[in-house]
Amino acid sequence: MPFPKRLLLDGETVALDLRPHWWYFAGPLFAGIPVLALLIVAIKQNGDLQTATLWVTAAVALAWAVWLGARLISWQTTHFVVTSDRLVFRSGILAKHTRDIPLEKVNDLASSQTFFERMIGAGDLLIESAGERGQETFSDIPHPNAVQQEIYRQMEINQNRMTGAGPPRQQSVTDQIAALADLRDRGAISPAEYEAKKAQLLDRL
Repeated sequence: MPFPKRLLLDGETVALDLRPHWWYFAGPLFAGIPVLALLIVAIKQNGDLQTATLWVTAAVALAWAVWLGARLISWQTTHFVVTSDRLVFRSGILAKHTRDIPLEKVNDLASSQTFFERMIGAGDLLIESAGERGQETFSDIPHPNAVQQEIYRQMEINQNRMTGAGPPRQQSVTDQIAALADLRDRGAISPAEYEAKKAQLLDRL
């Protein structure tokens, strides 16, 4: 489910629409290992003990499935969006939580990755902005370094537009497609998003 277009401002375009990295599912996935082990133990039992163990296993497995399902729904409804005007973090299933940071309010950006996170392509983004909240950390961002660079690029474009300095050096369609391919290879956008944006660029020719 992409970020709703009805929530965009007039003339605003989406540069990146990200969901949490797959590591977001680490908790329930690792919890499935003891559930599987409990099932194996239950199968090896006999008689009434087996029946009781199977009932316990079924209850635990149901709780695990509910946890995994809830996490999946949460993943589908969580967006970290970079647009031409702002950064948007939106999450929640029924009650929505939205945090907007205008690009001109961003004072500093930093990415943080442990050694393991670098291996799997995940990490945190630390964003310092002018306002009451100051510094905020967004976790489980896929390829945070690539996302950080894209935010800087959008900030430059936005600043030039606001100051009337004119657009930054224009990239050719070929260069823009190459940049999109780099984001796809880094995992910042999906192959489907790459193909859609590539088609939009080719339509301009």
